[in-house]
Amino acid sequence: MKRSERWSEGACVLEGPDLIDAALASAIEVEAIYFEGRALTSNACSASLARAQEAGVRAFELPEGTLLKVADTKSPQPLLATARFRVDTMDDVPTDRAILILDNIRDPGNAGTMIRSADAAGVGAVLFTGDCVDPFNPKTLRSSAGSVFHLPLLVGLSLAEACEGLRARGVSSLASMVRGGVDFRSAPLSAGCAIVIGNESSGLSAEAIALCDSMVSITMAGRSESLNAGVAASLLLFEALHQRTATLG
Repeated sequence: MKRSERWSEGACVLEGPDLIDAALASAIEVEAIYFEGRALTSNACSASLARAQEAGVRAFELPEGTLLKVADTKSPQPLLATARFRVDTMDDVPTDRAILILDNIRDPGNAGTMIRSADAAGVGAVLFTGDCVDPFNPKTLRSSAGSVFHLPLLVGLSLAEACEGLRARGVSSLASMVRGGVDFRSAPLSAGCAIVIGNESSGLSAEAIALCDSMVSITMAGRSESLNAGVAASLLLFEALHQRTATLG
């Protein structure tokens, strides 16, 4: 399913029992589940199929080899489903915790990893701005390990729209920089802030940085030029969780 089709229909494809189980557990509307006979020989697949059927999801058995023609992976699992996803808005974004903004992130694996870290760190929402990968891209879905269903996701915004919309709700934005920003352990990250992560190879542009209220950096001791975008996001988000927990504690 192409991106335009996903968004026009508000639906995505979930491959394998892990994603299907995550969707069912998150009260996502799973429309239908498709399986090949070999799924019944797998404990995980057969259990997921049973859970879906118990939830009233329509199930269709397909001839062996059918999923190889339609699935995104070269060796697809014998079970996939179609599901409706939520279309979130700025009103769905809580302001009592950190928010993650991904600007021009292109790699679906990186995006999925950052969604997963955001979920684990208790982030309020993830906003996708600029020319970002689709969070419901099959590779992003797999990398998120189901976290894509656990928190609000906003897409189709420019970074200016995201920063202005959040600022109107009392949330400031911090541009993640390799150098030149406030050290992340000293930056106010506990609540009312949005951490902005730029493109994997080029980072944030000068124009993007100018849209943000301040800058934050992760101090490095070695000779590495920079951190992977997903690693940097994870460190910043868990520092935000640490600060928030300390404030509440």
